[in-house]
Amino acid sequence: MVKSPEKHLHVVSFDVPYPANYGGVIDVFYKLKALHNEGVKLHLHCFEYGREQAKELNKICHSVHYYKRHTSRNNLIRPRPFIVVTRDSEELLKNLLKDNHPILFEGLHTCFYLDEKKLKKRKKIVRSHNIEHDYYLNLARVERDVFKKTYFYNESFKLKRFEKVLKHADVILGISKNDTAYLSSKYKNCHLVTAFHPNEEVSVASGKGKFALYHGSMDVGENNEAALFLVDQVFNDIKVPLIIAGKKPSKELRDAVAKYKHIKLESDLTTDGIYDLVKKAQINVLPTFQATGIKLKLLAALFNGRHCLVNNFMVENTGLEKLCVVKNTSTDMKKAVVQLFEKPFDREDLAKREKILIKDFSNEESAKKLVKLIF
Repeated sequence: MVKSPEKHLHVVSFDVPYPANYGGVIDVFYKLKALHNEGVKLHLHCFEYGREQAKELNKICHSVHYYKRHTSRNNLIRPRPFIVVTRDSEELLKNLLKDNHPILFEGLHTCFYLDEKKLKKRKKIVRSHNIEHDYYLNLARVERDVFKKTYFYNESFKLKRFEKVLKHADVILGISKNDTAYLSSKYKNCHLVTAFHPNEEVSVASGKGKFALYHGSMDVGENNEAALFLVDQVFNDIKVPLIIAGKKPSKELRDAVAKYKHIKLESDLTTDGIYDLVKKAQINVLPTFQATGIKLKLLAALFNGRHCLVNNFMVENTGLEKLCVVKNTSTDMKKAVVQLFEKPFDREDLAKREKILIKDFSNEESAKKLVKLIF
């Protein structure tokens, strides 16, 4: 019997993907894990800027390399986007040139060398986590700090111009149907490979929860905006308890929450602590005002929580619409919160989730698709 050749893959990550405790790195870490389970030998390259080197990555990767990210403000005046030029490393290029293995670039952030002539003959794959210029434009619109607002607008402009580098990719992986449709309209060989995540089965607690939950990193403008919307316009005059969980809440959000006895802010929780709240909540309330990518917190809520109340921006064209209660105005959300707070989560709801989530959001199936596309 002829032994099949080993499959080796370089993966260039924008950050150290462990612990997997925020959107982008969750997708990277669980993708690595799923590819490892498919027998792929992974050569991981990570940029460091605040997260420690992680021994956990050595268990699933053949080799792990770390590079300092150069975040000097001088990089703000360079023509390429800040998130790209701060991830320029000659050492990375040197390591990529040591063999002929394919290279997976995680996000536009890591594409500094995508058009490098020395890599011209290599198979290059780009994982798109968002349509980045749209994402940064929306961050600019909700940002209140003048310096950050200007930075986000400038970055959006530079990212739109830089995005053309994707024509040098052999394969582009969209994370959602909308993103993949956009990418397909401009570039060749684009495929939908949905977000990788930590959930292997639908696990919803029995009984009824005693509060509603919103969770997310509060230092991200869109999450701060969504949390303020819930406090000021949805839970302001209904008596259903609300917990808002997430790191670095703004002063504006802390002041808004302080006005209400039935609304609490939890800002120092671990990832496990947040998942515990997701499971215990009667309703996971997850509005967003930015329809980009796919929100991993939505998948976390659907795999682990009871009722899920969202708006159109959160679920439109994701394939998850049928699993959520979708309301778009504060008035309609109020009514839905009051109704869902008294409604048991039944077996029929559970069966519907299992049918869609296990079929369309399986890490194993996504990894198998990825292996076919790359090798």
